[in-house]
Order: sequence, then C-alpha cells, then structure tokens
Amino acid sequence: MRNPKFIILLIALLIASIGILSIYSCTYQKEGKFWELIYQRQILWVILGLVFFLIMSNLNYRRLWDITYILYALMILLLLLVFVLGISRLGAQRWLRVIWFNVQPSELAKLIIVIFLSRYFSSKSVDDISLRASRFGILRGLLFPFIFVAVPMGLIIQQPDLGSAVLISFIFIAMLYLAGVRLRYILIFLLVALFSGPVFWHFLRDYQQERILVFLNPNIDPLGAGYTIIQSKIAIGSGGIFGKGWLCGTQSQLHFLPESHTDFIFATLAEEWGLAGSIIVLFLYYLLIRQGIQIALRTQDYFGRLLAWGISLMLVIQVFINIAMTFGLAPVVGLPLPLASYGGSCLFVTFISLGILANINRTRTVF
Repeated sequence: MRNPKFIILLIALLIASIGILSIYSCTYQKEGKFWELIYQRQILWVILGLVFFLIMSNLNYRRLWDITYILYALMILLLLLVFVLGISRLGAQRWLRVIWFNVQPSELAKLIIVIFLSRYFSSKSVDDISLRASRFGILRGLLFPFIFVAVPMGLIIQQPDLGSAVLISFIFIAMLYLAGVRLRYILIFLLVALFSGPVFWHFLRDYQQERILVFLNPNIDPLGAGYTIIQSKIAIGSGGIFGKGWLCGTQSQLHFLPESHTDFIFATLAEEWGLAGSIIVLFLYYLLIRQGIQIALRTQDYFGRLLAWGISLMLVIQVFINIAMTFGLAPVVGLPLPLASYGGSCLFVTFISLGILANINRTRTVF
C-alpha cells in the first residue's frame, strides 16, 4: 500500500544513513575529540530530525498560515542576533549558541521564506480559494514580496553566507512563476538583477570574488581559492564506476579535500562509491522530490500547493547547486547537501520541511 509519509521518511533516512557512512569515512582518521565524535553527533541529529518530522507530519500545516508573520519576525530577530551574539567560524559569523547546539538562522530562513511567499500569494478563504497573484500589479506582484525577501537576504549576505542568499533568490523567482505572477514582471526582475550584477560585485567580500573567478578558471589559483575545486574533481574522477570502496578514498582519507564532510560530501561519496553509488544517491533525491511534486499536484488548497511546490523546489535547487559546485559547474558558495552533509541546522530544517509535505498530503482532502 502506498503511503507517502512512509515513503518520504524511508528515503530521507536512507540518504541520511549514506551521509553518516561518508562522514565517518572522511573523519575517523583525524585526530582530536571533535573528529572522533562527529559521526555520533550526526546520528543524534538524525534521530532528533526524525522527531521533528513526526511532529510536523501530525501538525496541521494550515496553522502555519496563522503564524506566518510571527515566523517572519522571529527569522529577522535571529538574523540580527547573529551580528551581536553569533559564533564565528572560518571567517563567517552565521551561528547562534543555544545550550549545546549551534543554530544557523539562515537555514531556517529558507523554509520561512517559502511559508511567507506561499501565504502572500494565496487566498485565506476556504470557501472561495483562488490564486490572486495573476491579478496583482507590479507593486503587489513583485516589489512588495521582493522587499520582504530582500531584508533577510541582505542580513544573510552580511554574515557572510552567499550560498543561502543565492538559494533564497532562486526560490523567490520560482515562487513568482508558480504563483502566477505575470511573466513580464518576472522578466523585468531578471533583467534588473542581470544589469545590477556589476554593482553587486563590489559588495562581495574578496574571497567571494575569488570563488567566482575560480569558477570561471579553476587554474587561476590552484593552491589557493581553486584548490578545493581541483581536489573535488580529482576525488570524483578517481572513483570510477564502482568507487574505491568505503574507508578507501585517498583524497578524503589523506585530507587533500577540504570540507569533505560538509559542502563536499558528494565528492567523498563519489570517490568511495563511484558512478554507481552516485547515481543511486541522485535517484533517491529524485524519488524524494517527486513525492513532494506529486503532493503539490494532488492538493486543492492553494496555500498547501504553493507550500509543497516551494519545499520541493528548495530541495531541488540546493541539491543541484551543491553537486554542481563539487563538479566545478557552479561557484563554491557553501551550501550543504540536504540530509547528507554534516550539520544539524540544515538537517533539522529538511526534516521539518519533509514533515510539512507529509501533512499536506494527509490533510489535502479537507480543503
């Protein structure tokens, strides 16, 4: 019997398990208490993520409508607190210390933006559910929602976290299209964004500019900004068809590949499990995202439909950017691979998002 909730949970746990194996493989030889316990932390976070999934899958998603603006205000507050109380790592100040756990508000911001845009572009009325965006002018259809999205994006860029900001911008554009905003407004926005690129360039940090230049030519700085991309390509290419085997990846085992347990976990996986293992992982993501799209197509509630589309697209975009980044097909912007990369914030937000999807499927016939 088909049960979307069970299927979503099973696929998510399979991807998370593969991630734990890869995290253990690339960290177990490193010295220090932190590295010895890192895979155990990931297991604990997966268990907590499972709890969040079960809670959200049984909590009526329509309640998110009522607290959308509260969530938005909380998001802005957390992003502001990062500049005051935030923890700095590798030159970025993105985390807040909550008891024993480091929370990354920019991860939470992705989901809240999806919830906010889903409410903004849908009607609250249960008796007369209709999409209003097609009747919006340029102010209500484009400028107003952009202002609400630009505020958290600006705060996230200042952390700096260019990857999350880029992801949110893609989500915004996709939600405009799905909501039925007039196509010419979307084209105007894209043209303005394109022509403002040279201006935006001057607001980027030096290392961010270097990453973009390295994306265009990795050999411009092979021992500096281009080192990670080069090592990632070596790791992926050396995996061959069936890989070198678990615990046998040279690039990750010998620590040539930086951030092999976080942003470049896919390169670690590809080196050890090869093309065959990579295809399996990609197929699992396809099945997971397909479930989200099918739920979006089945529900008759426009808020639920946009929410399901937004969550599905959030996963699609993040998976695509992360994997493209490891192949050198996109600039290194620091986006983790959902469910697989080490890190609690991204893992929790992904499980919460999947729980919302499961609940939309469960309650879709009510509306």
